[in-house]
Amino acid sequence: MRIGWIAMRGSANRVSPIMPEVARLLSEWGAAVETIHPEERLTDLSTVRVEHDLYVLKSGTELALSLAGALAAAGAAILNPYPIAAMCRDKVIATRVLQAAGVPVPDTFVTHDPWRLAPLLDGGPLVVKPHRGSKGRGVHVVWDADELDALSPDGGVLFAMRYEEPEGRDRKIYCIGGQLFGVKRVWPARTYEEKVGEPFALTPELRQIALRCGEAFGMELYGLDVVISDGRPYVVDISSFPGFKGVPDAALRLADYIFAAARRTLDGKTVLASAKGVVAA
Repeated sequence: MRIGWIAMRGSANRVSPIMPEVARLLSEWGAAVETIHPEERLTDLSTVRVEHDLYVLKSGTELALSLAGALAAAGAAILNPYPIAAMCRDKVIATRVLQAAGVPVPDTFVTHDPWRLAPLLDGGPLVVKPHRGSKGRGVHVVWDADELDALSPDGGVLFAMRYEEPEGRDRKIYCIGGQLFGVKRVWPARTYEEKVGEPFALTPELRQIALRCGEAFGMELYGLDVVISDGRPYVVDISSFPGFKGVPDAALRLADYIFAAARRTLDGKTVLASAKGVVAA
């Protein structure tokens, strides 16, 4: 069993023990795991071919996504499948998918011109963020129109959500193969301990929302950012392969899920256990 791990090397102060432990467990169970850092190599596209039974797409950088797309076009099995990961990475697409599935999200707007957001501020502040951003980078809460001049569109796109005042700490909901886990944490988290946070019990409503998100994209491995405001939950972000910090026995659960996915591809089945018509790539 050969597994290619497409990842971005983390900085020294962002290192998590979870993913190295996942790789160690997979190796211990007999898988040959190769870590691929696309940003640290020169890739001759003519040489890109499927060399692993399963690719795990952990990185969401533009180059990693493009490489995963090229591998998918060549027939590679990828977790999560490339089309799903690409949709989740684009907040414009992801938010519309969630809206269509009936998932509660804040009112959301996209534009190229910052000043087109000005009339919306009459209804309250907006959260403006890069439409392909992650880890809280480039997020601005805009209260007044004179703040709009400072916004720098990412690729020409301004993605804005109505600001919903959160009650208490941020909530993360993680899914690994249908199992759901809730984690509360402060934002912005400055230490690894703060990123781990503490578990919380999911209400039936939050559980239903989380499962609906997975069904909307057809994935079993994902994470949600949820804000509770005025007693109402809002999904404000979704990730196809988050860090899973704070999930009990996260490394063991992830390794078990990835190993089973690789085994399914070896047996000629789809990557996703519950896939309905989803091809392995």
